[in-house]
Amino acid sequence: MEDFGAFYERHVTAVTAYVTRRVQRPDLTFDVVAETFARALEHRDRYDPRRGPEIAWLFGIAHNLIVDAARRGRVADAARVRLGMEPIALDDEQLERIVERGRTNLREALAALTESQREAVLRRVLGEQSYPEIAAHVGCSEQVVRQRVSRGLAALRRGLEAR
Repeated sequence: MEDFGAFYERHVTAVTAYVTRRVQRPDLTFDVVAETFARALEHRDRYDPRRGPEIAWLFGIAHNLIVDAARRGRVADAARVRLGMEPIALDDEQLERIVERGRTNLREALAALTESQREAVLRRVLGEQSYPEIAAHVGCSEQVVRQRVSRGLAALRRGLEAR
């Protein structure tokens, strides 16, 4: 994984939009996004591009944090603590930036994908299905599914960056 700052900038809007739709509070969104990227930084050596695109990996981390936060009643901060990151008190301007990033319409962005890419992305990223499962369901090879997911996520990223 290249420069982590560039990685963060490339994916923070999509991750924020993903998290916002699920937690609907800017302060919780901030905590989940911060912990998502802290865990990604901490475990960057575990990322395997053969298992899927970077954004799918980040969505998986965020999803697990959201589920865990709902169960525990708070957002975990273990990775941030291990990395020595100080807690951040958000002011109104920072909360507004989070709200703005969270307004990104993922449904609109998904609608711009081809049907095959949209189905592959939704099944892989949101449905957390394996590539072989998706391939069996849609009737094509695992490699074709991997291409559809990769191209679909790249198109989503380009579309979100252009907004």
